[in-house]
Amino acid sequence: MADVKIGYLLPTRDEAVRGNDELDRLVGLARHAEALGFDSVWAGDSPLTRPRADPLLLLSAVAVAAPLLTLGTAVLLPTLRHPILLAHQLATLDRLAGGRLIVGMGGGFPGAGTRKQFDAIGVPFGSRSSRLEETIAAMRALWSANDVSFAGRHFEFRDVTLAPAPTRPGGPALWLAGSGAAALSRVARLGDGWLPYPPAVEDYARERAAVQQEAAGPITPGLYATLCLEDHPVRARELLRTSIERYYNAPLEAVEKIQAMFAGPPTGAAAWLNSYVEAGARHIVIRLAADDHDVALERFAGDVLPLLRR
Repeated sequence: MADVKIGYLLPTRDEAVRGNDELDRLVGLARHAEALGFDSVWAGDSPLTRPRADPLLLLSAVAVAAPLLTLGTAVLLPTLRHPILLAHQLATLDRLAGGRLIVGMGGGFPGAGTRKQFDAIGVPFGSRSSRLEETIAAMRALWSANDVSFAGRHFEFRDVTLAPAPTRPGGPALWLAGSGAAALSRVARLGDGWLPYPPAVEDYARERAAVQQEAAGPITPGLYATLCLEDHPVRARELLRTSIERYYNAPLEAVEKIQAMFAGPPTGAAAWLNSYVEAGARHIVIRLAADDHDVALERFAGDVLPLLRR
C-alpha cells in the first residue's frame, strides 16, 4: 500500500465570503483535523482577488494550537512580497512549527482578477514567473548563510543576515504549483514538491513522470483536490456549484475544466482519489466544498480516509 499523506485546506476564503471574520474558528478546525488523523493543514493566499485571512499569520497560530500537523500554504504568491521580508516570515514560522512547514507557491493564475491584484500592489504582472524563480533563489541564499549578497533582474541587496534561521539548513520545503512545459520544468529545477490540480488523472500521471524525469533529486508529488461529499448525485452537484461559484465568482463549468473536483458519495470519492494515488500522488490536500466543515471533516475521516491507500 502506498504511503499517502492527507491534508486539509482551511476554509479561509469560504469564511470570508460568508462574512465570518472569527479566526478562532479556523484554528479550531485545524485542531479538529489533527484529532481526526489528518497529516497536514494548509491555507491559501490571495489578499485582493479572493480576500481571506493572511495565511502565514493564521498558520503561526495553528503551529502552536496543533503541534502534530504539518503546515502548508496552498498556494502562496511570493511575487507579491519582497524576498527578504518573506524569507524572514517563513523562517520565523518554520521555527514556531519546529520544521513542520511546507511552502506551496505559485506565480498566480493568468486571469483579469490576478492582474488587477498585481497592479494594485505595484508588481508587474508579466514578470511574475521570473520574479518567482528569483525569489526562490534569494530566499534559499538567505536561509543558508549570513552576510548574503544577491544581484538579480528584480532584486538586489548586500550583506543581509536573517534571524532566526529556519529549522533545517536551506529552509523549509518549497512545493511549486503549475501545469504545462514551463511550469513543470520549474518544478523539476527548483521544487522539493509539486502541488497541481489536473482534472484528468491521465494528465497527472504524464506530468508527474515528466517532472521526475527532469528532476535531479526526489520531488514529492502532491495533489490539490476539491471534494463535496453527498450521497445523492444531483444534490452533490448543487452543493459543489454553490461552493465553487461563491469562492471564485465564476461558473462551475469553467472552474472544473482546470481543477480536480469530485461531488458524490464517500466510496466514489475514495475511488477517485485512489486513482491519483495509483498515478503517483503522495500528499493530497483536500478542499471540502461544504458549509459545515466540522461535519464534513468527520465524514471524510470516517468514510473516506479508511478507504485510501495509506
